[in-house]
Amino acid sequence: MMGFAVVVGATLASANIVGVFWPNLTFGFLTGFLLTAASMAINDYYDREIDAINEPNRPIPSGAIKPKEALGFAFILTLLGFAAAYLTNPTNILVFTTALISWIIVVTYVTVGKRTGLLGNFLVSLCVATPFIYSSLAVTSTIELNVLIFASMAFLSNTGREITKGIVDVQGDKTQNIKTLAVRFGEKKAAVAAAFFYLSAVFLSPLPWFLDLVSFWFLPLVAITDFGLATSSFILLKDYSREIARKVKKMVLLWFIIGLAAFVVGALT
Repeated sequence: MMGFAVVVGATLASANIVGVFWPNLTFGFLTGFLLTAASMAINDYYDREIDAINEPNRPIPSGAIKPKEALGFAFILTLLGFAAAYLTNPTNILVFTTALISWIIVVTYVTVGKRTGLLGNFLVSLCVATPFIYSSLAVTSTIELNVLIFASMAFLSNTGREITKGIVDVQGDKTQNIKTLAVRFGEKKAAVAAAFFYLSAVFLSPLPWFLDLVSFWFLPLVAITDFGLATSSFILLKDYSREIARKVKKMVLLWFIIGLAAFVVGALT
């Protein structure tokens, strides 16, 4: 998804020149793909004790992969990701710098930020929003307004999803003193906070249309996303159990993908 997000961000930034920049976008796709994969491998290494409780079937706690192997894999993926970031646009240092900052944010989150709760959620959401900024810089050397709006929506909806994930993982997080909202204030208040961020993303969604940044065909798809986020919020507020939170976390990912499609269709038509 992160690799795809880079391509989407470039399309939003300048739909007319995406075809010309396809070699750059190939490297951009690889940058998002590889650095995200590296961050997930690092995360699995640092989360191995928590995952032994919350997700025992994951590679490290299940014994399929040794911790040192995960770190070695992450190192290789990071080097390849940085190489791809440089090749995306060798003449614009801001492109590589954005990729580097995104990687630093991820490592900060995995090593120390995760235990801070909401701040950690914000760090993850920054990494989700960064690929759109990265690709806009890669093809136009600026951050286009519609890209900024979508990146903001991605930040808000993903923050809600991270808070929801905290409800799912509350048992393991308590044992490791990870201060998520669910651990600090309880699942109910965490559900309210998650719904707030989901609905904040919904509130932003009409802006591209009102500002004449997208075509009419943006509206039907973004309406599905808005309805999905609103429904997910209602479901979570009604029942904030671990099982329901897990389902909502998966549903929100689908709404996010449809939202991506809405912006692409709106930019291309």
